[in-house]
Amino acid sequence: MSTRQYARLVDEWVTAIGLRKSEYGTHSLRRTKAAMIYRATGDIRAIQILLGHTKIENTVRYLGVDVKDALLLAERTEI
Repeated sequence: MSTRQYARLVDEWVTAIGLRKSEYGTHSLRRTKAAMIYRATGDIRAIQILLGHTKIENTVRYLGVDVKDALLLAERTEI
């Protein structure tokens, strides 16, 4: 499945459940899933790996997390 086919499928799902396509897309869903996992686990390092970010700072910025808190959590978490 191409990325464009996937995007069309997401658009169809969003429309089918009555949401606005302009507010929900493949990227916003990716970010939402990452944010949900982060809230549930507090594991910023796992999120970094899942998103494919090379720097933890990028993951922190992507999630909108406080840098000090995120780095502290990352240091406490072993993978």
